[in-house]
Amino acid sequence: MDHSQDHNRKFSALYRATLDPLRRYLARLLGNSGEAQDVAHDAYVRIYPKIEDHTAEKPEALLYTTARRLAFNRLKRRRISPISTSPLNLEFASAQTPGVVQEVIARQELARLESAIARLPAGCRSVLLLRKIELLPHQEIARRLGIAVSTVEKQHARALRLLRHELQTHEETESASEDLQIKRETSP
Repeated sequence: MDHSQDHNRKFSALYRATLDPLRRYLARLLGNSGEAQDVAHDAYVRIYPKIEDHTAEKPEALLYTTARRLAFNRLKRRRISPISTSPLNLEFASAQTPGVVQEVIARQELARLESAIARLPAGCRSVLLLRKIELLPHQEIARRLGIAVSTVEKQHARALRLLRHELQTHEETESASEDLQIKRETSP
């Protein structure tokens, strides 16, 4: 096995073994899973050269140390970011609850999404729901469905692609019908 293949195999093994636990650890530190994902990614990018040139004696320890420092830096930036000291004017503050219009729009969007998901091929739909609703990793989905991880990844990507296409098509159709309605109303 060539040196770069061995390196890639080691890094891939480290990535697979640590990704979920690292994200959970960072989410607890940061209180935000989106930020945790960003910090985890940055940590992998930073340690990659150390693993590649074999200077990292304990790659997992280096990864967690790097991720923890990045998370602390992010928390520090949060504390020192400028905060307005002017008094709060409640007249211009946004409402804490959505208005009727926002609720109606949200319900319509949810109905469109549910309809689009229902029209997905069965395999794509199963993988998508297990991934996005039950938040299962690809390996667990593969185990549950008795299929290869690569099949799960392909089905997940296909489901997202089909949903995106379906929702964009719906949006374009809706926009065209609104334009037609406006033309009808404004034409003599």
